[in-house]
Amino acid sequence: MVITDDERLDAMFAALADRTRRDIVARLSEGEATVKELAAPYAMTLQAVSQHIRVLERCGLVSRGRRRQTRPCRLEPAALETALSWIEESRRVWAERMDRLETHLARLQDGENQ
Repeated sequence: MVITDDERLDAMFAALADRTRRDIVARLSEGEATVKELAAPYAMTLQAVSQHIRVLERCGLVSRGRRRQTRPCRLEPAALETALSWIEESRRVWAERMDRLETHLARLQDGENQ
């Protein structure tokens, strides 16, 4: 099964729609952490935190390594590139549209003032 960029974006934005998963991504941006460490700030079970991590793994934002008896989680920042590209392209398109609208409104206003 081939996963398209659109499907990858859908999965990533769906994963990041949850505050707990955004918090986990923010925490992992500081460095690797175990599930237990990631679960510490929350009033939820390790199993619940593991489920959040699995969602982040499925969209490629998080991976798990192996160090002795632990499997630390780590952020995969390269996975964000697709989302960042989409966001930047959308920002550029909307900025151009707003510039054209501003120009059009200025012309209309100039026409009324004459």
